[in-house]
Amino acid sequence: MNMQQMMMQAQKMQRELKKAKDELAKQEFEITKGGAVTVVMMGNGTIKSISIDEDAFEADNKEMIEDMITLAINELLQKVALADQKIEERITGRAGGFGF
Repeated sequence: MNMQQMMMQAQKMQRELKKAKDELAKQEFEITKGGAVTVVMMGNGTIKSISIDEDAFEADNKEMIEDMITLAINELLQKVALADQKIEERITGRAGGFGF
């Protein structure tokens, strides 16, 4: 296999990987714990929603609690992503790792 063929194959793999990741990012994943809390996450790691059954607690601020949990989790995911990016930059010497 010559260099040009290897480059073409690498580019094809990159396109396929990007397409698969784009599709994954649009998928919704849902889990319910204890029948009281349901979390919906997008394939890209973003929390779409958190629902707490009213029977799980007694409070008038149910929506506010749900919103705070959603915001906190999303902020943590952003911090994790930033930390991951810094690791890649430190190890590879550039943003985005090796670009694969």
